Amino acid sequence: MENKLVYTGKTKNVYALENGNYLLKFKDDVTGKDGVFDPGENSVGLTIDGVGDVNLRMSIYFFEKINAAGISTHYISADLANTTMEVIPAKPFGKGLEVICRHKAVGSFLRRYGQYIEEGADLPAYVETTFKNDALGDPLVTKDGLVVLGVMTEEQYDSMKEMTQKITKIVADDLLEKGLVLYDIKFEYGYDADGNVILIDEIASGNMRVYKDGKYIDPMTLSELFFA
Repeated sequence: MENKLVYTGKTKNVYALENGNYLLKFKDDVTGKDGVFDPGENSVGLTIDGVGDVNLRMSIYFFEKINAAGISTHYISADLANTTMEVIPAKPFGKGLEVICRHKAVGSFLRRYGQYIEEGADLPAYVETTFKNDALGDPLVTKDGLVVLGVMTEEQYDSMKEMTQKITKIVADDLLEKGLVLYDIKFEYGYDADGNVILIDEIASGNMRVYKDGKYIDPMTLSELFFA
């Protein structure tokens, strides 16, 4: 029986499976602007052959590591031959929420707060949340805002923040072993049938800013270095 397409995303399509789970089909599209990749952009900027495959490979690697650390994710299994990942059902917060953890002051953080901080300055696993809304440029929202708007409870936010910092440390430590420095990383979360916060979406080179010897590493090069 044909899997039912339930959502067409920028970098993945989502299908409903007969067993109640979902199937994510990874695509070769990445976000960016004017043909240049940018993990912080809101639209598909370019297509890179093979990026779906490497994004899935990295996601499998980290999801298995995070699950083993006792942190809840939606990951069940993956099929590299078909570039798909089976996941448990999870409801997104609101109409979609992105959670960024920052170790260095770069990107949109620097654009906003550059008069207060130097570029590349250390940040203490700083967590911020933005609504996924292309038209509004993914507006920032505070913990209080999320609670007031009914998007999540204080407890869910605190759980999400703690998970974000733990997961970021797992990713950063792994990259550091390969001589790579994580500047920031973007996650998405949802909640399961019991209201528990779980990590969803993917953990791929396209969702992180990584540097080597002070120079930015583009996602495809990062994937090659990671799996070398």
